[in-house]
Amino acid sequence: MYYKLYIDSVFIQQMAINLYLLSLAGQIMRRTATRRRVWLGAAAGAGMSCLGIMLPVFTMGGRLLLTAVPVSMCMMCLTYRMYGVGNLFRASLIMAAAGFFLGGVMIWILNRLRPVVKGRGGLFLTLAAGVLSWLLLRALLFRLMKKRDEGLRTVCFYVPALGQDIRVRAFVDTGNHLIDPVTGAPVSVISRKTARCLASCLSQEKYHAVPYRSVGRPCGILPAYELPEMVIEEAGYTLKREHVIVAVCDAGISEKSEYQMILHPGLLEN
Repeated sequence: MYYKLYIDSVFIQQMAINLYLLSLAGQIMRRTATRRRVWLGAAAGAGMSCLGIMLPVFTMGGRLLLTAVPVSMCMMCLTYRMYGVGNLFRASLIMAAAGFFLGGVMIWILNRLRPVVKGRGGLFLTLAAGVLSWLLLRALLFRLMKKRDEGLRTVCFYVPALGQDIRVRAFVDTGNHLIDPVTGAPVSVISRKTARCLASCLSQEKYHAVPYRSVGRPCGILPAYELPEMVIEEAGYTLKREHVIVAVCDAGISEKSEYQMILHPGLLEN
């Protein structure tokens, strides 16, 4: 079986899709780029895809799979100036996920537009479906990321031994129901990275043992400590809390996460 492809049409369609995917991936990763770099990355990716299609190996699908990851990594490097194989590979996975959802929405739109146009305007129809899909996904991502950002707070700890404040980003988890079994005080969770910065505040005299349950672990004990003072900054005003209990746990908080603390919602109540 032979396929007749018009390379100019393939280039235009691939470049348009690359523009949508780079935009969505950048939005997810919170990275920005000039329009010139976005167009450069999209054009380079389209050119590499066309060259990959012409390789005299495997089938058409095999060629596309073979070149998918290297092409997306090159596009992310050119557009967002990302370096390192690990970072580029993760970025290519994000781009692939964006492409999966973009393609699904495009197919849904095309299936409803084709009966109307009756098979006419193939290239234009594909580009139009791509624009609509990109607009829908971009709006959805904006709402989801805005909702997530609303759950982030800036938390400030005073460290007596250092004589200075340490500021970290905290995520307000409405599902956090940890409380101290003795006092009934709300318990927040910090990462070990943050705990190392607060080492002078985490004295054994203020040690608490907090029982907890999580998925895959019906029971356990978290080491917790009482901090003398914590200031929560939110929407232009501050909340000062004294004798705050924090538990040390890395579950759900990686060192590369945008937040290093899971804040108990009870601390935001007046």
